[in-house]
Amino acid sequence: MSAQQFIARMMMRLPAGMLRSMSKGAVLTVDGREIDPGVGFLTAQAGKGPGIHTMPAADAREATRAGFAMMNAKRSSDVGVTELTLPGPDGPLQARHYWPLTGKQSDALVVYFHMGGCVIGDLDTCDHFCSLISARTGAGVISVDYRLAPEHVFPAAAQDAIAAFKWVRDNAAQFGGRPDNVAVGGDSAGGNLSAVVAQEMKRLGEQGPSVQLLIYPWVDTVDRTGSMESCGQCVPLDTQTMEYFEGLYMAGDVDKAGPYASPGRTEDLAGLPPALIYTAGFDPLRDQGEAYARRLEDAGVKVTFREYGDLPHGFTAMSGVSRRAKDVNIEIVDDLGTALAAAEASTRPSPSPSQTAATQDQAAS
Repeated sequence: MSAQQFIARMMMRLPAGMLRSMSKGAVLTVDGREIDPGVGFLTAQAGKGPGIHTMPAADAREATRAGFAMMNAKRSSDVGVTELTLPGPDGPLQARHYWPLTGKQSDALVVYFHMGGCVIGDLDTCDHFCSLISARTGAGVISVDYRLAPEHVFPAAAQDAIAAFKWVRDNAAQFGGRPDNVAVGGDSAGGNLSAVVAQEMKRLGEQGPSVQLLIYPWVDTVDRTGSMESCGQCVPLDTQTMEYFEGLYMAGDVDKAGPYASPGRTEDLAGLPPALIYTAGFDPLRDQGEAYARRLEDAGVKVTFREYGDLPHGFTAMSGVSRRAKDVNIEIVDDLGTALAAAEASTRPSPSPSQTAATQDQAAS
């Protein structure tokens, strides 16, 4: 644990009233919601520094890398990890494979995409969260380091995500999995990429994800109403930062209402895999995540939806300093474990009559 993280944890133990009084200048209430006192204190401190939208992309990556390292919990000791490369559409992609060392091991796999507006973030951004998924669900997790803007503009990240999912699906046995139970997941921009993958597999008529995990997903780059306005000054994601990401990733002539940019606007959603969608109360993306969940439900898709009204964007990377974020992340992962088990049960081949008879004979003897 770093000295900064230790100090942050000690500060978080102060009484709620004291934390609120030390958080002046931060957005502590919005749309009838009140932020968790400890997290509110953290966002107040983070809001005192220069916004990443004022920095070149390389500097923004370095600044946020340090911030994530301070707030994130360590990787679970209950998983093994291997670095690997996957074939991408324009060269190899770095990836990280997690697998459980203890407990029940599932034959499900999860392909995960980190947050960062397709501009910042890397495999370390979601390292703890991916290890948590593997440790608690028993599934293997392949976290993918897709290409970032401005070096690689739209739709490079989406193309990488699609290619990565296809490769993991087609090579599932290499990771102890089955091609019919490969889930896809991500937070923020990673949620966008996960939704894109699920929709693209449907359009192609190919085996798609068994489950889609979308955490505060960025699924609409057109809408500017609702929480996009009311949460425009929230930390760590505000309107200026969103415009910064969008300007770098979607530079040039881009159809922002199209399925790769705004999967939440796709008309035909019927037949998509079960969706787990989670939003944060203090987040410009809050309303679009909920709207996508409702549209999926209306299309007949099985949906689990939760809003964590007292948390901000980015809480998957706050388990190291916030007990509230830690508990929420565990709840999300346990939801995923339930969904993966249901998918495994529904896709596992039924035993033949001879196998059933043999099992009954063994039980009788």
